[in-house]
Amino acid sequence: MKRFCSLLVFAVIIPFIVFCPAAAAPAKAPSEYKVVMIVKQSDPWFDDMTLGIEKLKSEMGINAYVLTPESGDPALQIAIMEDLISQGVNAICIVPNDPQAILPTVKKARDAGIIVVTHEAPGIASEVNLDVEAFVNAEFGALMGDAVGKAAEGKGEYAGFVGGLTMDTHMEWYKAAVAAIKQKYPDMVNVSEEPFEDKNSIEVAYDKTVELLKAYPNLKAIFDCSAHGSGVAQAVKDKGRGDIKVVSLAIPSMSASYIKDGSMVHGQAWRPADAGYATCYAAYLLASGTAVSTGANLKATGYENIKVEGNIAYGYAPLVFTAENIDDFHF
Repeated sequence: MKRFCSLLVFAVIIPFIVFCPAAAAPAKAPSEYKVVMIVKQSDPWFDDMTLGIEKLKSEMGINAYVLTPESGDPALQIAIMEDLISQGVNAICIVPNDPQAILPTVKKARDAGIIVVTHEAPGIASEVNLDVEAFVNAEFGALMGDAVGKAAEGKGEYAGFVGGLTMDTHMEWYKAAVAAIKQKYPDMVNVSEEPFEDKNSIEVAYDKTVELLKAYPNLKAIFDCSAHGSGVAQAVKDKGRGDIKVVSLAIPSMSASYIKDGSMVHGQAWRPADAGYATCYAAYLLASGTAVSTGANLKATGYENIKVEGNIAYGYAPLVFTAENIDDFHF
């Protein structure tokens, strides 16, 4: 009888053990997600990006922060990535100096289950979880090219700079600018189909511009796809070449005086703080299992209603600086 009762109790309890659903694991708090942004180098542009990521941490509670290599050497970014992989962070965001160079490390991170999101690297979008851009790069480059043509009144020789030939977005802007000039201002002549490099340095931009003025004394315009066109503008001023029109990607804190005195006739950019915020927030969403698709709101100005195509999330956040509005921006 005792054995029968024991079996009966066992038979009653077992179905509950087997068929009662397990309790769902509690959702992780945002502070439990470690999202790290690796920037290109230390300069005012990436200082502003850091402010945006600090704002994300404050507003959303995500454990997000920035790491800065000592220089623009791609190997230094790769070393930081390797360290973050060993730490097992949830997501790595990066603005790569050489997108192709980081691919083996990107694969290693993703194989380890780490989300990888890039900014300014559409050329490797298929190899990462997502690339976030402030706009369609061809449109931004065409805007720059049109500014060059208008400033030069559609005639004469011109030259273009990029930070480096391996920098995807700089090259996209350069090519789109040249294409726009060819289409709309056929009387203008590019002195070199390949852009000159300023190495993301004001000093290099200055020195290279001095060399250009000697080699091409008939230049009518110079444009720079890196944010160091202030070096170009200063060289033009120092050499008394006020007839040369300078158009550049611009950081207000570095370019305001040149835009105000006319030595830089057109500056354009996007807000790095907003780009950093949007990129790291997208990485957090992906790490927490939330898809990022067309129509998503990445919580930053210009990224409230993104368009996703080919694994690239596009915002619409271009800025054009003039003497009248340059003091409204503080980065």
